[in-house]
Amino acid sequence: MTAQQLKNSILQMAVQGKLVPQDPNDEPASILLERIRAEKEQLIKEKKIKKEKNPSVIFRGADNLPYEKVGKNDPVCIVDEVPFDIPESWEWVRLTTLGEIVGGGTPKTNIPEYWDKGNIPWLTPADMKFVTGKYVDKGERCITGEGLKGSSAHMMPAGTIVYSSRAPIGYIAIASTELCTNQGFKSLVPVLTCIDDYVYYCLIAFTPEIQSRASGTTFKEISGAEFGKTLIPLPPLAEQQRIVKRIEDVLPALKMYDIKETALRKMNDDFPDKLRKSILQWAVQGKLVPQDPTDEPASILLEHIREEKQKLIREGKIKKDKHESVIFRRDNSHYEKLDGILRCIDDELPFEIPESWCWCKIRNIFTLQAGKNIQAAEIHENPFPGSYPCYGGNGIRGYVAIANRSGDYPIIGRQGALCGNINRGTGEFYATEHAVCVEIYSNVSVTWACLFLTALNLNQYATATAQPGLAVANINEVFIPLPPLNEQHRIVQKIKELLPLIKGL
Repeated sequence: MTAQQLKNSILQMAVQGKLVPQDPNDEPASILLERIRAEKEQLIKEKKIKKEKNPSVIFRGADNLPYEKVGKNDPVCIVDEVPFDIPESWEWVRLTTLGEIVGGGTPKTNIPEYWDKGNIPWLTPADMKFVTGKYVDKGERCITGEGLKGSSAHMMPAGTIVYSSRAPIGYIAIASTELCTNQGFKSLVPVLTCIDDYVYYCLIAFTPEIQSRASGTTFKEISGAEFGKTLIPLPPLAEQQRIVKRIEDVLPALKMYDIKETALRKMNDDFPDKLRKSILQWAVQGKLVPQDPTDEPASILLEHIREEKQKLIREGKIKKDKHESVIFRRDNSHYEKLDGILRCIDDELPFEIPESWCWCKIRNIFTLQAGKNIQAAEIHENPFPGSYPCYGGNGIRGYVAIANRSGDYPIIGRQGALCGNINRGTGEFYATEHAVCVEIYSNVSVTWACLFLTALNLNQYATATAQPGLAVANINEVFIPLPPLNEQHRIVQKIKELLPLIKGL
C-alpha cells in the first residue's frame, strides 16, 4: 500500500466514523446542525450571506432511512445517494447547509489599477501546486481594491475552505487570512469556523466523488451548484476534534512513510539498470566468465587486427593513423609508445585485467567513421516502402529513401544530450554526421564491441556545452580492454543469458 493509499484509507475511516470511538456524552451532531442553521439565518438577516432558494434538510424517517426535503418539495428518500452508514450521533448534510459557496474572478489584466501595488491576496489553481500544508495565505499575485470591485472576485474570511473546481479539481486549503480567488475555485465559507478542519479533511476524502460529477469537454469543472450538493457526514463537534487530532497525529508518520516508499520505489526502479551496468563492469574487468588457459591470448588477436588494418591501408580503403599508438606490458606495468615517446600509463588505466587480455586504445582495434549530412525534410517519422533506418546522435532518427552503410556496425551517437549512446546498425541504413560507425576487424564480435563500448560510458568525454558533442579524435584515444576472441563469445553468451532475467525484475 502506498502512502497516498494509506492516507486515503485513513480519511475514509474518518468520514465513516471508524477512526476514533464515539462518546455517548458528546452533544449529537443534530444540536450542532441547529446551531449552524441558526447562525446562518442570522447572517442572512444581517445580509452578510444570501438566502438559499431551496435549502436542504436531511432527516431519518420512521423507517430509519435518510430523507431529504428541498425547499417546499415533499421529502424524498435518498438512501441510494448515501454512500455508507454513519453512527447514530452523526448527520448527513449538503455542503451548502454548512455555509456559503463562493466563486471567484479575474480582474482585467490590461488595467494597471487593478494590479499595480495590489495588496489583496489572490489565488489561482496554479498557486495551489505549491501549498504543502493545510493553510494558504497568498498566491503569486495580489490585486487592488479596484480590481476586486471590477471583477467577480469575492473577499473571503480566514477559515474559508478554498477548493479548486477545474484544472484540476481538488486542490484544497484553509485560508489563514482574508483573500480572494480567480474563477477556478468554488470555496466554502462555513458559518461556524469550528468545523473547517474536519470539513477540510472530509472534502479531501470526497474529492474522487466530486470529480465524478464534473462536466465539460475541454476540461472538467464542478459547478458551484453541483459542488454545493456534495453530501457530507457531520459528526458531533467533539468527535470532529478527535478525528482531526488523530489524522494530524498520523500525518508526520505518513510523510515519513512516503519518503521511505519513494526511496524504495526509486531503488527498485533503478536496480535493473544498476545491475545491468554492474554486469557490464564485471564483463570489461574479466570477472563475468572464467578465463580459459587454452584461449589464444588477446595479444595475438591484436596482431591480427593490426595486420588486417595495414592491408586495408595499403589498398587505400582506410587511412593510416597519423599518431600510431602501441601499448604493451613490461615489468608488470603498462606502457604506451606514441610518436617514438615511451611513457608509463598505469595511472590512466582504471582497473586490472586478466593476463590473457591486453589494453589498447579504441583506434587500435576499430576504425571510426562519421556518417554524412542529410536534409531534415528527407527524414520521415515512420517507415515507408523501400525506406532505410536513419541513425543520428540519439539513435534512430527516422527513415530515409537511401542508405550509405551496409553490414553490421556498432554506432556511437556523437551529438546531443544522449551522445555516447551505443546502437547497432544491421543491413542497410543511413548514418548521419552525428552517428559514428565502428568498423570491426578479425572476426571481433560485434555484440561484444557494442557491450564494451556501452560499458565505457563515452558520454563522460563529451564537451560541456549547450549542445554536448563527442569528437571522433577524442573517442579514438579512449582505453578499452581487449579479451581473447573465444572469451568475447563467452562474455556475450553469459550477458545474453542474464539480460532477460534483469528485464523481468
